[in-house]
Amino acid sequence: MPETETDPSALSSALETLAAAPRLLVALDFDGTLAPFADDPAQVGALPGSWAAVLTLQRARDTEVVLVSGRPLEGLARVSHAPEGMALVGSHGVEWRVDGHDEAALSDDERARVDRVGTALDEVGDRFPGVVVEHKPAGHGLHTRRVSAEVAAEANAAASRAAHDADPDVLERGGKDIVEFAVRHVTKGDAIDRLRELRGADAVFFAGDDVTDEDAFRVLRDGDVGVKVGEGDTLAAHRVADPAALTDVLKQLARARFAR
Repeated sequence: MPETETDPSALSSALETLAAAPRLLVALDFDGTLAPFADDPAQVGALPGSWAAVLTLQRARDTEVVLVSGRPLEGLARVSHAPEGMALVGSHGVEWRVDGHDEAALSDDERARVDRVGTALDEVGDRFPGVVVEHKPAGHGLHTRRVSAEVAAEANAAASRAAHDADPDVLERGGKDIVEFAVRHVTKGDAIDRLRELRGADAVFFAGDDVTDEDAFRVLRDGDVGVKVGEGDTLAAHRVADPAALTDVLKQLARARFAR
């Protein structure tokens, strides 16, 4: 795994270089990146300074901002308050609100698989008070933020067994206090690759905090900038401490993009 740079001056220099790209794609995770975590996922919101920088970047010439989240598309639009013209990618790359993208909806077979896995996970959720099952269009998430580490481990193991018994081909991926089970094998990395192609981007900025964001960091190329928010192993070249620290990064990128 490459070494991650924590020197702010190195990140600042990388941002100045990135801002000169002819066409720039700014892709951002939401929870834990633009917005701090909360016990109730419906009550989170982007930090005001970060969101102001996002909206500034959205108005910059030859620049597109896309929120790329594990949240369902409808929920992402609701909590982010993203303007209608801002592109959104939900469910780790399954759902798209992006002009020019022709991703097909789930097939009847995929929807049936989603239902089977959901039924199995609901039974697990009923056995563990405090564990929440979130139903998404292409899968489900088992949230364990409100229970102890011991209960979380037991619930995650039970959910894994139940989901794979219901659908042996289900995609399981872990995150911060969540394990997700999806019927379509796409990742945030697939989304970044597709967005780069759709928009003809010369360079990409991506920031994220979770294990699932590593798929996006993995597909970044020379000249791109990846920023890991928070602790944990990462493929990103740069790291900041938390969403509040990312605010300054986004502000600098916005200033430099407009000044080019």
